[in-house]
Amino acid sequence: MAIQLFKLAIDAATTTDVEINPEIIRYFYLLEEVDRTDDTLVIPATKFINDAGDIMLGNLTTAVADNGYYMLFVNGVLQQSSLYTVSGDGSQVTVTDAETIPVQAPITLIVTNFAPISDSDTTVTT
Repeated sequence: MAIQLFKLAIDAATTTDVEINPEIIRYFYLLEEVDRTDDTLVIPATKFINDAGDIMLGNLTTAVADNGYYMLFVNGVLQQSSLYTVSGDGSQVTVTDAETIPVQAPITLIVTNFAPISDSDTTVTT
């Protein structure tokens, strides 16, 4: 009898359900000249207000590395991420190239973080 390779005959089906669960937080600020030095704008966290209209008493929520991001709008226009930074502890936002932003211009920072949940079921039939 010749040598024969025996293989398992298995059928399997997997279904995966994923919930992305975004948490979106918005902060608002009106530009004050005292926060600008030359072409750099440094906004302390305590000068922002939240969606409820409350002044921030502590630091801003920060984006989670590899699972969140920021968007900054000046006068309603989305800015390139290379023009601003949010400090690692959320204590301030720094905007560069800010000399042409008019006083009282609205600045909106949006912080989006995700808390994904996934569940998989595999059914094996032979």
